[in-house]
Amino acid sequence: MSQFDLTPLNPTFGVEVHGLNLMDVSADHLFPEIRALFEEHSALLFRGQALTDAKHLELAQLFGPIEDRQADERKPGEAFKIPEVSNVLEDGTTSGEMDLKTLNLKTNFLWHSDSTFLPVPALINILVARIVTTEGGATELASTRAAWAEMPEALKDRIRGRGIWHRYSHSRKKISVELSKLPMFNKWPDQHWASVWPNPENGRDALYLASHAYKVDGYSEAESEDLLAELTAFCTQPRYVYSHVWQEGDVLLWDQRAAMHRGTHWPYEQPRKLSSICSSVTEADGLNAIRMPQGAA
Repeated sequence: MSQFDLTPLNPTFGVEVHGLNLMDVSADHLFPEIRALFEEHSALLFRGQALTDAKHLELAQLFGPIEDRQADERKPGEAFKIPEVSNVLEDGTTSGEMDLKTLNLKTNFLWHSDSTFLPVPALINILVARIVTTEGGATELASTRAAWAEMPEALKDRIRGRGIWHRYSHSRKKISVELSKLPMFNKWPDQHWASVWPNPENGRDALYLASHAYKVDGYSEAESEDLLAELTAFCTQPRYVYSHVWQEGDVLLWDQRAAMHRGTHWPYEQPRKLSSICSSVTEADGLNAIRMPQGAA
């Protein structure tokens, strides 16, 4: 990696990679170096990129299978469409602050890891800035790997070795009961994952949390809520957080196994559009290590 300069995003995790054009990346050219940086630093930033949709998709496929939450809704022959984190409507206007579309965006303001509610969760999210706001609209990352390494043993002991249950509608209900009842948030059964995810490449553990989490093994739901809130508060201290202020052309990607993230508010009359592709974990990424028995929580 001597051909690239690296600048830390945060003292505990993440780097900005200089001098690399993502349009030049292929499976045997540059990607091995990117994957090694991903495993080591958990979050990578590339500025000033002119990443096309096609290359965005190709890059995500190098990390793993493309996550497709609308596969069951797509008509025969209909192509996969890159998801957008956006308040821009089809007619070019923006959604109102209390529209369900905007309320769903607001659920992203809760600290979470993507897709913990799916039968196969996400390994990575690759976000590309297409339209940015003049204020607000940052994306913040919190390293649950750095936080776990420094967490007091007494707090670790309350969660270590336990499973955590995740439900998509749970996070939506925190913002809007009406939103949580939509079919798209109730398509999958609750998922049961280990609370700590060991990285198979370097052996480093990370706490595996999300706003979708609602129950910890061995605790009531009320006790679980308090414990999950305490763990989240510890992991999201400033020491473990990087707040990214977007510029058009930025590409930010991170390890969902080792970091939570959230969006921040912006003036909703201002358009904001980020292209977002998640790649799913595979057995090589440690999926077997976090599988827990399914069934009732």
